[in-house]
Amino acid sequence: MLNSETLMKRENVQSAVKAGALQIGNIRFQNALRRIPQPTPPIWLMRQAGRYHRHYQDLRRRFSFMDLCKQPELAAQVALGPVLDFDFDAAILFSDLLFPLEALGMGLDYTDAGPQLSWRLTRDSALKLNTIDEGWPQLLFQGEAVRATRRLLPHDKSLIGFVGGPWTLFVYAVEGTHKHVDTAVKELALFENFCDTLVPLLMRNIALQLENGADIVMVFDTAAGELSPPAFKGAVVPQLERLARAFPSSLGYYSKGTSRAHLDHPLFTDGSFAGIGVDHHWDLRDAFAMFAHGFVQGNFDQNRLLSSSAAELKRQLKSFLEPLLGRDRTGWICGLGHGVLPKTPEENVRLFVNTVREVVQ
Repeated sequence: MLNSETLMKRENVQSAVKAGALQIGNIRFQNALRRIPQPTPPIWLMRQAGRYHRHYQDLRRRFSFMDLCKQPELAAQVALGPVLDFDFDAAILFSDLLFPLEALGMGLDYTDAGPQLSWRLTRDSALKLNTIDEGWPQLLFQGEAVRATRRLLPHDKSLIGFVGGPWTLFVYAVEGTHKHVDTAVKELALFENFCDTLVPLLMRNIALQLENGADIVMVFDTAAGELSPPAFKGAVVPQLERLARAFPSSLGYYSKGTSRAHLDHPLFTDGSFAGIGVDHHWDLRDAFAMFAHGFVQGNFDQNRLLSSSAAELKRQLKSFLEPLLGRDRTGWICGLGHGVLPKTPEENVRLFVNTVREVVQ
């Protein structure tokens, strides 16, 4: 936990911010969001606050996962840890994308086997869902967590909020996991009806996070790549358009497993989203060309951070970075193709950050 001297320094910084004497946020991150050219990209990793990190492990031994998410000061502590340890340019809200399903009355528990909902969404069980007004109070803790995190963060770091994508949340609601979508694909008509409640709830949640200090909110769609491009464009894109229209220049979109065929749509290429995150199957040069109106976030293969050889990891990192040198990298936010894996050595995360800043300058 932070000591009193550190807390006093943070309070002084916040006073200076309120007085207009100090700007808050990371300059590299802000430049990327605004597409201002710069030599070295900001660095932020999905799941940078997680099981690989001793700071998280220490907190997790004392508190449940639900406590770490729902007690704002604890959530802030988890988010702050890796920023201070590895000098990332941005923190991300520590929470879970399934909480809107809990708010809608589907229950939620976390076990060794992963998240567990109390019941599955079907055409009949959909009648049991809470209304937006009934569910909304159960998400207010995320706004408090964003505010607490912003209060503890160094003033020169940015803060990212997030929500789950409508399709990914639907898949979890129907399947209980995001790893297969067979039943969900058969229920695309139910998806549209479900979104009539879910999407307005997500809109409130996004607004809450932005109002409480998030620089930007990411929409994470980890199940999107399980759909064919036509199904994705036909069913999912209209719901994403609702979100993007409501928050111009304030939302980023990341989808796992999607290809050029999925994202070859004006919603992703014309700047409707502030930026697009791509997984490690993409060539970043293609992503820079395709998403030229916003930031591009990604995309070193997270599996390579499991390397037992520092020399080999550095070689792979340089091989990843060197094709990007000498070309326009405007808007790049450097990260992984997906999240940091639980068994990743901490020293490899540190090597990643230091090598990127050493090579790309």
